[in-house]
Amino acid sequence: MRARTLLPLAILLGGCGRPLPPPTRPVGPTLRVMTYNVNFGIAGDAETIAAIERGGADLVFLQETTPGWEAALRRALGRRYPHQAYRHSGGAGGLAILSRRPIREAAYLAPPGEWFPAWRAIVESPLGPLQVLQVHLRPPVSDRGSWVSGYFTTGGYRRGEIAHFARDLRRDLPTLVVGDFNEASGGQAVRFLEERHGLTDTLERFQPGATTWQWQTSVGRIRLQLDHILHDARLRALDARVLRLGRSDHFPIVALFARASAEPAHGASAQESTRFSSAGAAPPGAR
Repeated sequence: MRARTLLPLAILLGGCGRPLPPPTRPVGPTLRVMTYNVNFGIAGDAETIAAIERGGADLVFLQETTPGWEAALRRALGRRYPHQAYRHSGGAGGLAILSRRPIREAAYLAPPGEWFPAWRAIVESPLGPLQVLQVHLRPPVSDRGSWVSGYFTTGGYRRGEIAHFARDLRRDLPTLVVGDFNEASGGQAVRFLEERHGLTDTLERFQPGATTWQWQTSVGRIRLQLDHILHDARLRALDARVLRLGRSDHFPIVALFARASAEPAHGASAQESTRFSSAGAAPPGAR
């Protein structure tokens, strides 16, 4: 989320969340996933890269990446994440995937309006092939540039965006939807995924009310919940936390998953077997 004038939103400050339930003790393979809007204006920031590293995730999904961010991340985290993929989209529209295991592209999705694209990928994981839709939805700013009225009036637009991006989700693979939703757990886009696709918001379960974004103003610090990791019933969430790390205006979320059953993982379709890069090589069409 980009912020310019958010002073009137001070009345909408999010809470600190209720006490956390203890994480579930894992049995069998697990997968740790991070989503993080790294802020396109601070490309290469060492504290923000350190926050990614400290999260210890197997899979990392980043928003607002740029060519500068790509160069810094490949240099700093290439060994930890030998499989990296980038899609640059100017300004705040960039997306990236960092993975310990191979990544396959499924679809790079143009937005239904003037805002940001989304990215659907098939990734290899300790739990088997996994489908992930990464999004960066419209900020709560009105068409006239008002952040106050936009906070109350743009929910329907984000619902339309997520409906557009989610329409081609495969039904035969465990699924995550992650990213900067620019709205809280009760927002229209989050509710759409819960009601139409049966997804569950991990942060709402483990750290309800937690804020993931902050902005300093002349009247104080504004904090809101904007980022999410949602999963379908084939995955079981064991834990989800906001990490108060880095210098972005957003904080990373990390969630831990296991398979919901002992059913063996099946391979992904051969039609979606295009491999992405190892460290140092860019995926086709990513420039």
